[in-house]
Amino acid sequence: MAIFRQLSLGVKAALAAITVFVSMIVSRSYLAESLELRAWRWLFRLQLALFANSLMLIGSVYIWRSTVGNLCHSPAAKSTCFQLWKVAVLGFLALAHSSFFTMLFLVAEEPYLFSLAAYSCLGAYVIMVFFLCILSGMEQACQLLAWRSGRVVSSLDKTRTLVLRPALAVVVTTVLSVAGLLNAAQPPAVRTVEVPINQLPPSMNNLKIVLLSDIHLGPTVGRTKMEMFVRMVNVLAPDVTVIVGDLSDSEASVLRTAVAPLGQLHSRLGTYFVTGNHEYYTSDVSNWFALLESLHVQPLHNENVKISATGAQSGGSGGGEDNNWICLAGVDDIEADILHYSGHGMDLVKALKGCSPDHTIILLAHQPLAAKRALQARPDINLILSGHTHAGQIFPLNVAAYLLNPFFAGLYQVAQETFVYVSPGTAYYGIPMRLGSRAEITQLILQRAP
Repeated sequence: MAIFRQLSLGVKAALAAITVFVSMIVSRSYLAESLELRAWRWLFRLQLALFANSLMLIGSVYIWRSTVGNLCHSPAAKSTCFQLWKVAVLGFLALAHSSFFTMLFLVAEEPYLFSLAAYSCLGAYVIMVFFLCILSGMEQACQLLAWRSGRVVSSLDKTRTLVLRPALAVVVTTVLSVAGLLNAAQPPAVRTVEVPINQLPPSMNNLKIVLLSDIHLGPTVGRTKMEMFVRMVNVLAPDVTVIVGDLSDSEASVLRTAVAPLGQLHSRLGTYFVTGNHEYYTSDVSNWFALLESLHVQPLHNENVKISATGAQSGGSGGGEDNNWICLAGVDDIEADILHYSGHGMDLVKALKGCSPDHTIILLAHQPLAAKRALQARPDINLILSGHTHAGQIFPLNVAAYLLNPFFAGLYQVAQETFVYVSPGTAYYGIPMRLGSRAEITQLILQRAP
């Protein structure tokens, strides 16, 4: 205990994060089967919130020391303005930390103002930590250059630096946060992408598929945005609409009215859905499937449908007349396996049952990593539609998303007859900001290649 007390607050936060992570593994392995489902959902999401907050404590300590702690010995430390500044920084950090807990208590048909404020502070928190680190690195580099040149840095210069660094970080964070909020508040851009398909049936030339992804109904996305998305899709008059995961961040019963506008979506040959990782975080996939089916959205749970120019039939059927059809398949998100979600997990063999290389194959797979695995097993797939990356959503997370995914955003030609399209997302996850990316509704036009 004495040794623990001597540890720095940052190290204590790291130990807390490790402890919570281990508890998540233990509870998933030993409590998932014994606890009632509702209790398990609440426990799992509470653990996620605690884990995120434990990691955030490290950054919060850094922000506090940079913007408040290092200035406590300056002449202005006793002024009223400095006391108000301390309260403002403390309030900002408290709101940022509370954001993950809104997922437990503040999810409804429309976002609560508190949730929007909390997640906005979380976005600003991410930006501020990054720029404080950048400025600190630049300061260290300048000090090293001064030392190597034999120049002595005066105490006055050090004091100015202590004040300048947090002031500059706050200004940059404020400007970028406002820009990100305004960008995310805009309707998603409509992007049209033409994809050549060699064996596309002549009757299905110029087939129009509208792609939605990563809507994340929850604390900061509600019914109003869903209504807007549906109106925009209906204007495009799609033949097929697909939703490639992360539609929701809470239980179906909580978001029933928020998702209801999907029932007004008009797609001539049907609307289809596959799970993302966040559907499994809700631990309510079965109820979501039932709700979506009531709204005329068909989940593809490791299965496929055969779509002809006149309609769609389940994978077990023979397809359209004269085999003039394409195979639209969907797989469960790969994190269902990691979470040991009963009855779920990516099963490509089952999903593509009855889909031969002689026909056009389109696969819905939420994560680009799943798309890569699918192409390794079945290189004859013509087109894979994914999401998940959000194109990074906000800077500097864009860099991490780019490095961690085999496909980042946009259209990729993997082989002469194989394409992958990754949506940057139709809304956003939690943080109502976008920096370096734009929300998108994608209109894919399949064209018969000569």
